[in-house]
Amino acid sequence: MSASLKDSIPNLLLLNIPREVVMAVEDALTVGAQRAYAAAHGMDEGHLPHVVGHLRHFHMNESFHRALMVGNASPSAIRGNGIVTGRAGIFTLSRFNIPTGFWINGRRSNTRRQMSAANKAIEPLVQPELFNDYQTPSEVVAFFVACFSGSLQNQPEAPVSIQIAVPNRDMRGWLFREDVGVFLKRYDQPAATQDDHAIPKLKRNIGKQGKDGTTT
Repeated sequence: MSASLKDSIPNLLLLNIPREVVMAVEDALTVGAQRAYAAAHGMDEGHLPHVVGHLRHFHMNESFHRALMVGNASPSAIRGNGIVTGRAGIFTLSRFNIPTGFWINGRRSNTRRQMSAANKAIEPLVQPELFNDYQTPSEVVAFFVACFSGSLQNQPEAPVSIQIAVPNRDMRGWLFREDVGVFLKRYDQPAATQDDHAIPKLKRNIGKQGKDGTTT
């Protein structure tokens, strides 16, 4: 089924991911990070950053899994270092951690890169010149990204921010990303007035769209 011109990545997120799931994940990732930092207490400062990083992965994986389960989002089983995923509508949901500003770190996982290939289907939503090729997808991917300060001297016990992010097909860029606190406010807005704050900038030579839907 072809999309209407009102379709956008934020609207797809809103239609497929219940508010309760987003709220549960936000809380769970914060709690997981706090538990990880507390568990690292007493470790030698020489390897403390590495200990905290590893413990964040395990504790936040477990809390993410519980949040998905409570939200009926079909979490995958916890297995070793494996990535935990869930499902909400057409979206596969997963998570990762980064130091603030180092979004390229998300590509370090081959599994995450493979998952992101599905998002080729929604790239036309931020590239109007390709919109005629768009079909409503059956599967796309979004990540909850916990951004940390990168220093154990600055808020080491919790993320500086948690964002919901939709990568492009090769995970080299982001079709949409927004702080979860800001994103949650979208659920209270009328669907017709929701703004798309997508990251990509449109090409200068793309024409402007008229009121009748034509391009000039």
